Amino acid sequence: MRQLSELDASFLYLESETTPMHIGGVYLFDASGLSDPLAFSTFVSYLRSRLHVVPLFRQKLKEIPLRLGRPYWIDDPGFSIERHLAYVNLGEHGKQASLMSLASKIMEEPLKRDRPLWHITFVDGFRIDDPEGDKQGFALIVKLHHAAIDAFSGEEIMGKLLEYTPEPRPIAPPRPWLARPEPSEERVFLQASANMLKTPMQVASLAYNAAEATARGLVKKQLQKLPVPFPLFTAPHSPFNRQITANRRIVSASVSLSRLKAIKASLGDVTLNDVVLGLCAETLHRYLEQQGGDTAKSLVAMTPISVRSSSLRKATGNQMSAMLLDLATNEPNPAARIRRIHQNAVESEPYREAIAADRLTELLPSTLLALSARLYSELQVAQRYHPLFNLPITNVPGPQVPLFLQGARLIRQYNTAPLFDSLGLVIVAVSYQGQLTLNFTLCPDVVPDGDSLKDLIEDSLTGIEECLHDLGPDQGLETPHGSGQNLTDEVLGALENMIKGGLQRFRR
Repeated sequence: MRQLSELDASFLYLESETTPMHIGGVYLFDASGLSDPLAFSTFVSYLRSRLHVVPLFRQKLKEIPLRLGRPYWIDDPGFSIERHLAYVNLGEHGKQASLMSLASKIMEEPLKRDRPLWHITFVDGFRIDDPEGDKQGFALIVKLHHAAIDAFSGEEIMGKLLEYTPEPRPIAPPRPWLARPEPSEERVFLQASANMLKTPMQVASLAYNAAEATARGLVKKQLQKLPVPFPLFTAPHSPFNRQITANRRIVSASVSLSRLKAIKASLGDVTLNDVVLGLCAETLHRYLEQQGGDTAKSLVAMTPISVRSSSLRKATGNQMSAMLLDLATNEPNPAARIRRIHQNAVESEPYREAIAADRLTELLPSTLLALSARLYSELQVAQRYHPLFNLPITNVPGPQVPLFLQGARLIRQYNTAPLFDSLGLVIVAVSYQGQLTLNFTLCPDVVPDGDSLKDLIEDSLTGIEECLHDLGPDQGLETPHGSGQNLTDEVLGALENMIKGGLQRFRR
């Protein structure tokens, strides 16, 4: 048995009907060069032959009786690949708009917990827009639960499932696989008891879990009497930080990586990631202006950082760090803003020594973390006070060489991330074959006219390029008053002091 980490388990406990916690992808393939269209049955055979490279595809959750601890990953003795696949033929409606609409609806549905936490929809009848005429293609709509992977490992998994050569390889018979026996309830109970003795904080987690309804009521009643500590919640109000519904929309657009690299070269001491964040910031700035929103205060983004290493590398799970970053959206010059974003990043402690999410979850058990998040939502902290941050932005480097599936070339991919209450917009940037795609996962009931973001990306990039010509050598390097680059340190420091103080009193 392999137990979920506190961070992985928290994504299970945070899930609700309106907040499914899976990572998604839409992968478009050009099949015009194939002598015969790729049949769904061929795809199923191909996937069967590749299951051994991703063990989590045949592992399901084993819950602990009475929730005495975090769940385990175990082999699914009843695994059937058919339970994880679906087939859709778009027919005469096989254009990209129809595909993205279908993907948005599929992403709204949570994954079923009684089986391995993934699902793939094979979309046939898809027609690729091309200047020479429509080309025949197909698409895959993929869902993988955030408890099993993060955005970085999700890219690795798709790289393992696909091929690097345009010549279709013969589909090999699936490797023999025999599920390891499911552990007995007695063994799971004993293991959970042993873990509780090792980690006293789990006792506190149990107490909160057993009396959850009472605890939530009491805590909520008391917290409503107290002001939220404003230094910890200094991100401005924005249209993105409102209660979400179950509706989802995926909006994406691609730009050339060469244009971003040219901006980086012109600005000098910045990274390509700073340029990507600057492009996101300018797009958000223009959207707020378009919607009549307040642009006087700078938006704050939560930016995950992978802490994977070549020496210690897991195929799955969440191995992330995160920092809160001032996007300087109140800087009028979008080129100078990139310099300021870089300055905000390098001056923060998490940039120099990334604070892994485990640092928090080791102190705060996953059930308490989920309880805190629900209270954050139910008390409407983001609306009544100031949100902790306005939106997450993740930049995932992808392969720069073409990938194939039985001879069909992957031409484009769109990626989604889960939304959460009071977080109605998430941006995932993914690069592939010289292109960077900005993917906006949004709740249309919170982010109106979200489709306009697609056009704003190109306008924003052009605006940055135009401002480069008149940019002074030191413009954007001034230290702004009231910079918020140490928000992460403040939040984690306050939580750690609170929890450690409670532990000291407990020991006495």
